[in-house]
Amino acid sequence: MQSRALPSSPRLRVRRHPERGAYDAQTVHAILDEAMIAHVGFIDDQTPVVIPAAYGRDGDNLYLHGSAVALWSKRMAEGAPVCVTVTLFDGLVLARSTFKHSMNYRSVMVFGTAQLVSEREEKLHGLECIVEHLVPGRSREARPPNEKELTGTSVLRLSLSQSSAKVRSGGPLDDEDDFARPVWAGVLPASIGYGTPIPDALVPPIVNVPDYISLYDR
Repeated sequence: MQSRALPSSPRLRVRRHPERGAYDAQTVHAILDEAMIAHVGFIDDQTPVVIPAAYGRDGDNLYLHGSAVALWSKRMAEGAPVCVTVTLFDGLVLARSTFKHSMNYRSVMVFGTAQLVSEREEKLHGLECIVEHLVPGRSREARPPNEKELTGTSVLRLSLSQSSAKVRSGGPLDDEDDFARPVWAGVLPASIGYGTPIPDALVPPIVNVPDYISLYDR
């Protein structure tokens, strides 16, 4: 599923199964908008560190947030190069040979240097993007951060200009010699489901579950 021209940066190119590479913004954005968790990788004192983080996208920018005293947000604010990855797991691919087993997935890698957001309005906007990415509609009801909370939070902006996607779909790629084996082969699809909302004990009885929660889906 190779899309458009190869990127200018060699590190963005998919080398293993290059036919699975996708470099257009539409594919990258669609994966980012469906996924929930990013893994942020950086080097700290010559040691690789990977941190899971919530995120939100606005156009060609990714917003990340963390405690202002957290190690990873400090390092990113200092200009440490980062690699952010996001993955959607779509199913197990069961082949006739154990060697040929695989997974169907959609993934994105983003390279770059994040910028610390210091301007108040953009900081609030970045936090709202993250909340709305997780639960669209939530920002209309929940209280925004107060000044103390805002001071204790770092918001970082990472451009998606250095990003690429890799997608694996379809069934097993068995060797022809294995086709006659009496072994089941195919795809076991995977999906994320959400259960019945459980209200906090202090929610007043007159407050109903809003539609954006009761009908939540991705």
